[in-house]
Amino acid sequence: MEQPLLSTIHHLLNLPDGMEKVLNAPTRTYVQDTKAMAATPADIKEYPNSYVFIIDMPGVKSGDIKVQIEEDRVLSISGERKREEKEDPEAKYVRMERRVGKFMRKFNLPENANVEAISAACQDGVLTVTVQKLPPPQPKKPKTIEVKVT
Repeated sequence: MEQPLLSTIHHLLNLPDGMEKVLNAPTRTYVQDTKAMAATPADIKEYPNSYVFIIDMPGVKSGDIKVQIEEDRVLSISGERKREEKEDPEAKYVRMERRVGKFMRKFNLPENANVEAISAACQDGVLTVTVQKLPPPQPKKPKTIEVKVT
């Protein structure tokens, strides 16, 4: 004699492969963020006193770019490239290759990055984010203790 509750549990534990894939599928936001990160190449340079992140952003307005520090040491650069608002009604696209939509990159900053000293500038369609380095720690000097003679 089979019990309905056990039968239902057994049925749920033996899901068909297709159903298991649907239940474990990544969220739409995750897929969009992954695509945005893959489509946003960056160059990173290290100088003696700073790290510099360079990202091409032709046609992106500075108001559409966001540079943030997340979780203490994660540099996040995001924004959106929008399609032209004033389109000629008589014109139709023959080919559309320039990417529009959201973009995003995240970088884990090293321990010596000064998250309080970050600057960003966009010139000629190139965003440059500069993160200053913290000065190296000074070696501790030995502390001299006076010896009292009694």
